[in-house]
Amino acid sequence: MKSRIIASLAAAGAVLLSATGCGMVAQQATTIEYTASDGVNLPHSDTPGLDVRNAFVVADEDGRQGNLVAVLVNNTDANQTFGLDWDGGSVSIDVAAGETLSLGAKDAPELLDNIDTIPGSTLEVYAQPGDSDGVEINLPVLNNCLTEYSDLAPNDVYDAEACTPVSMVTEHGEE
Repeated sequence: MKSRIIASLAAAGAVLLSATGCGMVAQQATTIEYTASDGVNLPHSDTPGLDVRNAFVVADEDGRQGNLVAVLVNNTDANQTFGLDWDGGSVSIDVAAGETLSLGAKDAPELLDNIDTIPGSTLEVYAQPGDSDGVEINLPVLNNCLTEYSDLAPNDVYDAEACTPVSMVTEHGEE
C-alpha cells in the first residue's frame, strides 16, 4: 500500500513538474520593455536629461516631406537642444529647462524636408538629445489614414476614400 502511494505521489510530481517546469526557465513577457505605440522612444540611458518619447513621422504620399511627431521632456535645470540628422537634412529643436514639448501638432508642425521615405517604411536618423552622445534610430514613417493622424500630414494627402481598405480576394469562381 505504501509503495502504491509513493508511486502515485511520484507520478503526480512528474506530471506537475513537466506541466509547470518550463515556466521556471522561460523569459517573462511582462519584463520586456517596448514602445506600446506607433513611435519609438530613445532609451533613457542614451539620453540622460532629455527624454524622447513616441517619435514618428507622418509623411506625404511620395515621402518627400514629413511632420515629426514626438514628445521631448527636459528633466534638467538647463536648456537642452534636440538635434536630428538624416540624409536630406537636419533639424534642431530647443527645449527649455523642465519643459515638456509636444511636436507635430496641426497648428505647429515640425516639418522635415527631403526625407525621401514613403509611408510604411522607416527613416534612418541620427538623434542627438542634449549633450549626450547621439544614437542612430529608425523612425516609423506613417500616412494620415488613421483618425488620430488625419490632420498631421504636411499636406492633406489622403482622404477617407483613399484610406478605405480594398479586398483583393474574389469569390470562388469569380475572376
